[in-house]
Amino acid sequence: MNQISLVIPCFNEENTLEACINRVLEVPDINFEIIIVDDASTDGSLGIARRLEEKYPQVHVLSHSKNQGKGAALRTGFKKAHGDFVAVQDADLEYDPMDLKKLVAPLAEGYADVVLGSRFLSTEPRRVLYFWHALGNKFLTFLSNMFTDLNLTDMETCYKVFKKEVIQNIDIQESRFGVEPELVAKIARMGLRIYERGISYKGRTYEDGKKIGMKDGFWAIFCILRYNVHNTSLPAQSFLNLILSGFAAVVNLLCFLGLFHSGTGLLKSAALAFFIAIVVNYGLCISIRLPPKARWPGVIEMAIFLSVVAMAGLVDVKSTQLLIAMGWTPSLSNLCAGTLFLLLNFMGRRFMVFPISSKEPLKKIIRSFPRSDL
Repeated sequence: MNQISLVIPCFNEENTLEACINRVLEVPDINFEIIIVDDASTDGSLGIARRLEEKYPQVHVLSHSKNQGKGAALRTGFKKAHGDFVAVQDADLEYDPMDLKKLVAPLAEGYADVVLGSRFLSTEPRRVLYFWHALGNKFLTFLSNMFTDLNLTDMETCYKVFKKEVIQNIDIQESRFGVEPELVAKIARMGLRIYERGISYKGRTYEDGKKIGMKDGFWAIFCILRYNVHNTSLPAQSFLNLILSGFAAVVNLLCFLGLFHSGTGLLKSAALAFFIAIVVNYGLCISIRLPPKARWPGVIEMAIFLSVVAMAGLVDVKSTQLLIAMGWTPSLSNLCAGTLFLLLNFMGRRFMVFPISSKEPLKKIIRSFPRSDL
């Protein structure tokens, strides 16, 4: 019989943890290794977990000295898993462990590498709760699917079951709820056989202890971009790069106008505004890992980047001066010069700072463009 390592992240779940473990142990015909990861709970959760560890030989407890988040707890638990398959179980009783039997079946039968439980495919009972929360969940799934080219119905589901060799070969970087889109992005790139099965869901309210909030939703959007965009098609990368550059252009314009109308000289205003915009643009690109892998060594890459920025910046500043001297308004002058800068900066970054390797065949570049299935 295959062994299932069930990783249970736990933070302040003293009211439900023991009941959760009892329900897991009631699941028939599954050999469980249960790994509870206490994420520095401030209630009695760790004591309960230790007592369960003494009572049941299949229960093992790990703990963090400092609260880090669900992703960090999963990262700790996955490393210690020994089972053939590895699954995730929340300690809050929203998910029914009995559903694990049908989630594991495709793995045990050998036709799946990853199985996700879907709260939206099931005909099982599902508690009716927050409309906007459900809408946000569907939007995040839609956005994730756009970048991963998967057709999942519930990206944010807790129930994810993996072959052990799959999950232990994934380097998890997110420490909070961003781990969900991160995992989906990374399994999508691995060319795995991914399946979904409907599950029941008894969601809880914030009064009951639900922890995920609006800020986690915004961070999930960031994580979808961060872990997907550098593997999407060249047009998609270029489009997002232009959006980020456009945002930097707005920053450039606002900073220029603020400095110029506060009495700062024209040249100094343009130079400072340009520098601030560059920092914002480059920071955004790096933070979501937009540039493809560079061909140059780090020092040479930085020197080329600074040269490209300096040349484009010089064009930006001189163009602003020239247009104002011709009678254009400061706003229009800076906007037009900024547009020219964006074009030069994008071209320089794409073909000089982060160039496609000359050894890469043209066919591979062409294949990066979206194609119709018709």
